[in-house]
Amino acid sequence: MCPETSKNPQPRRPSPWGERVAQGLFRALAPRFARDRAASASLGPPQALAPFERYAIPRRGRDGTLGATWYPPLGSIDARGAVLLLHPWLEGGQAYFYRRGRIDALRHAGYGALTLDLPGFGESAAAEGFFDRDVEDAVRALEVRAASLGSGLPLHLWGVSSGGYWAHLFLSREDAIRGAFFEDVSAHLLEWSARTTPAGKPLFALYRHLLGTAYRFLDLRRHAPHLRVDAVSYVVGERDPGIPADETRDLAALAGGHALVVPDANHLAAIQLARQEVIALALATFAQAEAPPLE
Repeated sequence: MCPETSKNPQPRRPSPWGERVAQGLFRALAPRFARDRAASASLGPPQALAPFERYAIPRRGRDGTLGATWYPPLGSIDARGAVLLLHPWLEGGQAYFYRRGRIDALRHAGYGALTLDLPGFGESAAAEGFFDRDVEDAVRALEVRAASLGSGLPLHLWGVSSGGYWAHLFLSREDAIRGAFFEDVSAHLLEWSARTTPAGKPLFALYRHLLGTAYRFLDLRRHAPHLRVDAVSYVVGERDPGIPADETRDLAALAGGHALVVPDANHLAAIQLARQEVIALALATFAQAEAPPLE
């Protein structure tokens, strides 16, 4: 937890009724799923990522399950931990991670990787309230998988865009995760939507006026100082139309972490233009979180 905590009190969660209304309106205002034609969840992971296990994660206190896939560390490498990967707002859900080398890099470094479909995506049930409760269910499933690799192994989280956004709400109240790495995460998804869909600005302003408690709760600048992790880093593309680079730098500063701005990169393109640098920073962040504290 960083020194900014005293200046930024943790936001109050809306009532269950308020959360349902806020989430329903949020989904109505959210952009439609972007298509990721190169990755199809229905086909399952490519054989190049074998071995893997597809299964369902129970949702506590909510109906249905979350579709998930477990990728163990490669057999010849000693396990050093496990990482939860949370996908962006793309139609394929967890299939987003079939490409760009994140899973391969983690496994070669000794980590098991768990991907899942967030509510409403892929093989997961519909959303009920904010997605951070589903992130919590996934982290509990990650704990079980990590325990199968060895005792006391650290857990980490790698969130991309909306996946990383919802993870903040969980990480600011729970300390199960040691290291967190975020790509292209907006400080506020409704502000991101207003930037990328200017015609909807009156509706976003109405949301802020009528659902003030929920709007404040969804502001990651209020959560970042409270993240219960030992190390955190952020990446953003310099040309992301919805996330100004300074917003990411400010979010990283509030969390007590590091920010990397990738030149010429648009939204979700940092990993394409600077793959080695992005993956290296993620692994370095996890290693930093695992390092013993200085005396």
